[in-house]
Amino acid sequence: MASGWGITGNKGRCYDFWTDFSECMSSCREPKDCALLREDYLECLHHAKEFQRRNRVYKEEQRQIRAAARKAKGEEDGVGLKTAHA
Repeated sequence: MASGWGITGNKGRCYDFWTDFSECMSSCREPKDCALLREDYLECLHHAKEFQRRNRVYKEEQRQIRAAARKAKGEEDGVGLKTAHA
């Protein structure tokens, strides 16, 4: 990755993030000064935050689907009980 060459022979997708982070590390007083650039570089490489967000969205969608299914089943059972008592 640090060479700048990607898998297709062009510039790697995260190379710009790497150069920013590398320049910061070369000139900073403390490594923590470059924490945000490091985070950006790692996110480019691994997409961890993106996957976490996708998982949260997926879990919420699944929760809503299950709630709707329970509600629909409850309404069906409720209708059956009302007609049986009437």
